[in-house]
Amino acid sequence: MAGEGKPFWRCIVIDDDQDILLSARLLLRDLFEEVPTFQAPEEAMAAIEGDGADVVLLDANFGRGATNAAEGFHWLGEILARDPQAVVVMITAHGGVNIAVEAMKRGATDFVSKPWSNERLLATVRTAASLRTSRQAAVTERKRAVAISAPAAGGETPLLGRSAPMRRVYSLIERAAPTEANVLILGENGTGKELVARELHRRSRRGDNVLVSVDLGAVAENLFESELFGHVKGAFTDARADRIGRLQAAHGGTLFLDEIGNLPLHLQPKLLTALEQRQVVPVGANKPVPIDVRVVAATNLPPDRLADESRFRQDLLFRLNTVEIELPPLRERREDIPLLVDHFVALYAKKYGKPARDVPGPVMAALAAYDWPGNVRALRHAAERAVILAGDGAFTVEDFSLARNVASRTAPVTPTPAAASGDLNLERAERQIVEAALKKHAYNISLAAAELGLTRASLYRRMEKHGL
Repeated sequence: MAGEGKPFWRCIVIDDDQDILLSARLLLRDLFEEVPTFQAPEEAMAAIEGDGADVVLLDANFGRGATNAAEGFHWLGEILARDPQAVVVMITAHGGVNIAVEAMKRGATDFVSKPWSNERLLATVRTAASLRTSRQAAVTERKRAVAISAPAAGGETPLLGRSAPMRRVYSLIERAAPTEANVLILGENGTGKELVARELHRRSRRGDNVLVSVDLGAVAENLFESELFGHVKGAFTDARADRIGRLQAAHGGTLFLDEIGNLPLHLQPKLLTALEQRQVVPVGANKPVPIDVRVVAATNLPPDRLADESRFRQDLLFRLNTVEIELPPLRERREDIPLLVDHFVALYAKKYGKPARDVPGPVMAALAAYDWPGNVRALRHAAERAVILAGDGAFTVEDFSLARNVASRTAPVTPTPAAASGDLNLERAERQIVEAALKKHAYNISLAAAELGLTRASLYRRMEKHGL
């Protein structure tokens, strides 16, 4: 990290002339925290591999009488082989324009000529160091995007089902995936919309690139533009550095916009403009950045509500739903329930070190007859609880908590114990009301939020606040 009062951390200088090394170190010490110098390029390589550098100043010639820069080009290649993001400024002899041009073709960022102007050298090195900072930030953001888009270890579940409704889904995925068409996935919560998005990406020509997921239901309105389009340093109070947005992070890959139906109406034109023009303007910037993304969106809103112009812009809808895939709820493909139950029971038995065992026929029949208001997600959680809580004998219906789930579908949100007992502490009352709504809807966030009159993002914040 840069030292106090110095904008950059480390500049490595490589030159066989000791006087050049001394001059560079004295000149650059106010710009960098460290300015290590080397006469032997071999020694510098170890320093570059070990601690790295913001900038490397590299002489073009080392041997006595050498003028063709062959050694400099060799060591330039060695540096870039060790660090492809390295920023190298070549030091050339006076008038060595051809050598400077060739060096930049080979990956050098800039050049300075001997004898140099101190002002010219400082300006060149400062610009080069800023470029290195920008490159590192871009790499960090891309890695962050990959981390965000990747499923948790062991948490990925394949699309499972042999029913006619699922066969239709597979057929649509197979036909749509290889194209560049935008896809809109419809379905209730817990039906597996993100799994479909991942499968579309995996089978597409962009499958080797990043899939970036954005839950629009969890993005605060005041952060929408910064989150999707990025921002430049100083754009607002907390913008301490440039940051690329999700659209730019997905460049060359797929952008998955989950809960697109929760995007407020007044923000929809901004997303539409970015998708139509295929470019974004980061907050605080005045220059557009081109983007190349394929958009897969998902929503739990039914088609009739999506068609409501007062809720969702139709021109944005037309942009998103070139291909439309509707996922069936689990109650409409009951024949898939045994397959899913067996899969999740085996998965969690392995995860928790439990013995493998089958689900008895009567228990499986009860599971297949249940409506599963939370769909596959609820079934998965029920299977996990059963594996954890079941005794040593065979599974029972009670192990899957179906009775509690059935009761929770119809139970009203009763007055909280705090309010009923005369306890008017607002914090405790809020916690108990939120908890009651979550239990009523089997922790379905969208339904609980609607019951409470909150947005999903607001409910998430209250859950985090109260440790729920």
